[in-house]
Amino acid sequence: MVNLELYRVFHTVAKCGSLTRAAQELYISQPAVSQAIKQLEGQLGTPLFNRTHRGMELSAAGGKLIFKQVDEALNLLDEAENKLLELKSTAVGTIRVGATDSIFAHLLADKIALYNEKFPAVKLDLLSSTSPETVTQLKEGKCDVGFVNLPLDDDDVKFYGAVSHLSDIFVAGEKYAFLKDKEIPLKDLQEYPLLMIEENTVARKALSAFTENLGIALNPDAEVANWDFMLKLAQKGMGVGCVPREYCGDMLSSGELFELKTSPALPVRGVGIALPKSVPVSYALKEFLALFNDRR
Repeated sequence: MVNLELYRVFHTVAKCGSLTRAAQELYISQPAVSQAIKQLEGQLGTPLFNRTHRGMELSAAGGKLIFKQVDEALNLLDEAENKLLELKSTAVGTIRVGATDSIFAHLLADKIALYNEKFPAVKLDLLSSTSPETVTQLKEGKCDVGFVNLPLDDDDVKFYGAVSHLSDIFVAGEKYAFLKDKEIPLKDLQEYPLLMIEENTVARKALSAFTENLGIALNPDAEVANWDFMLKLAQKGMGVGCVPREYCGDMLSSGELFELKTSPALPVRGVGIALPKSVPVSYALKEFLALFNDRR
């Protein structure tokens, strides 16, 4: 088996021409350098140096024959190590980011633009899917980091604290203006057409779990695939929609929608970071995650 350290000692002695100077450069003792040379010579079965009063000279039948190849091999190894170190200290490559359309649009867009401005050499692949699908992609090695709706649990991925809070509320358009400023028992909402996100989403499951614990059954008159479409339907008077307040702030401010005061209020959820287990985090990804450190 090749002992690289012996060849590094050989290479250093050849460059320095002295056991003493080689020991100083390698930060080891002179006897250790001498022993390493003797060990390598024993393995190769030939003297590598001529010991002269001027120091150590490469032998014609040994050291001179292998020095060039050893020098090239060690340089190649140094280049390989430097490339790995560069990956740990330079943002390069590709980051595959998974999230829902709404999380991308409302919570990640500014961070992604900021990161791209800071690290233009990094390619960002944006993988839009539901939170459960994002977790599956993480486990299958198809995604590097996911921003997922909480609560969500899976032992095969690592979850971190929330990067944003989501406050689910009920909203309606001018058609239901008579409900403004009224406190509405949650159970009474079923008297109105309800718009809800699809049943397989984390948000819908959280809503169902909360209302079922209260003994209330809220059945939607229409299910939609994304929040923006729901907001348009609510604004046009098709019904009362359940949506995170953070996703409809502009429409609430403009008066296109208003928030219903329900009793009790819905619990606050969150959006968290998920990473695959047992996968090293690249420098590029560390820098991306650092953008969210002040919110974790």
